[in-house]
Amino acid sequence: MRQIVLDTETTGLEVSQGHRIIEIGCVEMVDRKLTGNHFHQYINPQRDIDQGAIEVHGITMDFLADKPLFEAVAAGFVEFVQGAELIIHNAPFDLGFLNAELRQLTESPRDIEEWCAVIDTLVMARGKHPGQRNNLNALCQRYEVDNSQRDLHGALLDAEILADVYLAMTGGQTALQLTEDDSAPDGQQMKERIQRLPQDRKPLPVIEASKEERAAHSAHLDAIAGAAGGKVIWRPETLESVQ
Repeated sequence: MRQIVLDTETTGLEVSQGHRIIEIGCVEMVDRKLTGNHFHQYINPQRDIDQGAIEVHGITMDFLADKPLFEAVAAGFVEFVQGAELIIHNAPFDLGFLNAELRQLTESPRDIEEWCAVIDTLVMARGKHPGQRNNLNALCQRYEVDNSQRDLHGALLDAEILADVYLAMTGGQTALQLTEDDSAPDGQQMKERIQRLPQDRKPLPVIEASKEERAAHSAHLDAIAGAAGGKVIWRPETLESVQ
């Protein structure tokens, strides 16, 4: 299974106001393991960046002045994510901007959701931790993921951090080798390491309760039944006696 953890940085918050993407960061996982392959690109948006956005990601137009336009990097981006399952934190935000950029390049655009499956880790986190803060920093703290380098938002760094958070939320480390055979899939490794009981194993001895123990147990049940007014479904004979 090929998954792409994706993040973007933008000139502002609202795509409807003409804001655009200035950075795309993607990291690849195959069978829940980071492969080291990634896609990372800064983009000249050909418009000003809101001051509030600069305070979040620190990217300025001076830095982006010599960077390529989105149309120059679109083919490489599409090729990298094509057919993969995308993992995005607050997916509607990033997909809204990406789809808006792609629509400007073709007369018959297809939204990314039509050719990629999408997992929204914000929705996932809200389901697992209702009523709690579920931004990326909060999830890092909750799942003990190192985000010490995250002084400012950055698409590639955030994608790498989100990959660790996603793996922690969905089962923790999966790269842990349980056998010396690195080529075997994780599930097969687990299967091979399970210690099965031998077929000729002798049955466990059955120790009968003593007469005193049975009497004490019966008296305890009588007390419970009495407190319940005699109506207990686990003691049919008691129910019959009180009907």
